[in-house]
Amino acid sequence: HTRFLNVTGVQKCALPILVLGQRADTKVLRNAEHKCIVEATFQVANYGLKPLFNSLELDYEEESVVRRELLPNGKSRAFINDTPVNLNQLKQVVSRLIDIHSQHENLLLNESDFQRDLVDIVAKSQKELTEYQKSYSTYRLLEKRLQETEALALQWQEERDYAQFQWNQLSEAQLIEGEQELLEQQLERLNHAEEVKTELSRAFQCLDNDDIGILSQLREATQAINKIGQYLPQGEELIERINSSFIELKDITSQIEMSAGDTEYNPNEKNNIESRLDNIYTLQQKHHVESIEELLALQAQYEEKLERIDAFDHEIESLQGEVNAELEKLQQYATALSQKRLSVKESMAHDLVEKLILLGIKNAQVEIQIEPISFSPTGTDKVTFLFSANKNSALNPIAAIASGGEIARVMLSLKSLVMKQSALPTIIFDEIDTGVSGEIAHRMGEMMSSMGQNMQVITITHLPQIAAKGAHQFKVYKADLNDSTETHLILLTDQERIVEIAEMMGGKNPSEATKETAKELLKDVLTIH
Repeated sequence: HTRFLNVTGVQKCALPILVLGQRADTKVLRNAEHKCIVEATFQVANYGLKPLFNSLELDYEEESVVRRELLPNGKSRAFINDTPVNLNQLKQVVSRLIDIHSQHENLLLNESDFQRDLVDIVAKSQKELTEYQKSYSTYRLLEKRLQETEALALQWQEERDYAQFQWNQLSEAQLIEGEQELLEQQLERLNHAEEVKTELSRAFQCLDNDDIGILSQLREATQAINKIGQYLPQGEELIERINSSFIELKDITSQIEMSAGDTEYNPNEKNNIESRLDNIYTLQQKHHVESIEELLALQAQYEEKLERIDAFDHEIESLQGEVNAELEKLQQYATALSQKRLSVKESMAHDLVEKLILLGIKNAQVEIQIEPISFSPTGTDKVTFLFSANKNSALNPIAAIASGGEIARVMLSLKSLVMKQSALPTIIFDEIDTGVSGEIAHRMGEMMSSMGQNMQVITITHLPQIAAKGAHQFKVYKADLNDSTETHLILLTDQERIVEIAEMMGGKNPSEATKETAKELLKDVLTIH
């Protein structure tokens, strides 16, 4: 299912780190001056990954290539089918293609989340979990909005009297846009009313005095031109221009006369204007603004705030209704999810016991305990695996009482169990056989071989009983050069496998008897006999 290609310039340990999308640094480079490239080719036709590729806007190929490049400056790049991707996208794809299990992963047995995830895989409850998590997210969002609205309502309610007072004061002022400028002009005119009236009268006399007024002079000018008009070719034009000027000045004179008549010093009017302006100036100073327009904007803000406060009760009631409705849906989804989990706990525990007995824990007892808890991101269930390896012994949380060898067998049994339920092309066991040997190792190898019927199983082991079960065997060894050490990986032939298995059992230069024992271990996979 999986082929690793073009692994250049990188230490062996960095290969899974880079392919799985983990962060890596230049420490894994054999030569810090050159970049490293790791490619993995996956046959993905049978794993329903096309929707995932489409959602990530990646080209879907039945033979897909994942490539990581680590540059000497510490930066890295990732590609899927030659399309650049970020590490999160890489992880989303590769996590559906390969699982690496090492002895360190046994520590996950301490975690309830890990145990719950295993139950979900066996129960095939992804649909129910997705529906629950979607509803849970909506519920928490609505709940947060309700709490924020209630807090804001309380805060604003405390400010309501203040906002109402400010709005009342501004509203009672009955402010009008442009009013201040007009009042200031009127006050300025009243303050200079006598001077204005005097100068307007003088201007009127200059224009319409019977003896020296401009209008009288224009009349005389017209009469003079008329007398000589018959001798003056442009006489008519001059008279028209004088008449035009006379009409314009006559109109100006009338306007001056009217303005003079309207200009009177009125102490009551002045007092009213000054009082109005004082009110406006006081409001501007109080609110730190400089215009009526800004005061009107403040008035609108206070009005909006008061309306908002008055609307809080309705908004809170509406939000509470939404929260209650979503809570009811959430409870239904939680119940469905719990039922799915509960439906497999007995059969799952039974299957685990059977596998553990097969692996030599003859008195194994397993119980999967599912206890109700409050709403959480993954449901309302706490899952605990209880275990005992002895007869008539109380069951306790599995990680608290199982030995290293027992945990290795439990984890292999769990992996065997859940891999039947999940479409995953490749699993790598990295020294999962720690703490076991002999017949138990032989049975573990058979279990891995059985898993290999439906998926690709890669096992890193030092036990001949397990190595002998593989359809193919690679040997990893180191070679010391003058200035460095290189790690090599070679595919063994049937004859080389016999020698290698014999050396794993009896050390270098194994006897013929040991080689025959090795050949017996390999009888089911060798093509030579």
